[in-house]
Amino acid sequence: MGSLALLQSLKESVLGQANVKAIYGEPISAHEKTIIPVAKIMYGYGAGAGTGGVGDTPTRGEGGGGGGGVRAVPVGVIEVSNQQTRFVPITDRRKLTGAVLAGIAVGMWFGWRRHR
Repeated sequence: MGSLALLQSLKESVLGQANVKAIYGEPISAHEKTIIPVAKIMYGYGAGAGTGGVGDTPTRGEGGGGGGGVRAVPVGVIEVSNQQTRFVPITDRRKLTGAVLAGIAVGMWFGWRRHR
C-alpha cells in the first residue's frame, strides 16, 4: 500500500468514528423533556511510508505505518421542552478556580520579585 493510500485509509477510519452521534449523543426523553448530550470532538492522524534499500545493497526495502485517534469531551446538553430549547453547558468549577488561583499566585510572585 502506498503512502497516499495508507493516509487516505487512515483518514477514513478516524473520520468514521467522529460522526454526528459522537458529537450529539442519543437523545434521552424523560419528564416531557428531551436531552441531547453534546461533545467536542478532536481527532488526529498521521502516516508514513518508505521504499528503497539501505546503502548500496541490491535488496528492495519497503515500509509504512500510521496511527490516529479520536477524543470526545462532553461540553453540555441541549434541553428541548414544550416551553423552550436551551443549551446547558457543563463546567468544571474546580479547574476554573484552580486556574484563577494559580494566575493570582504567579502575578503576586512576579510583583514581589519586581519590587525587590
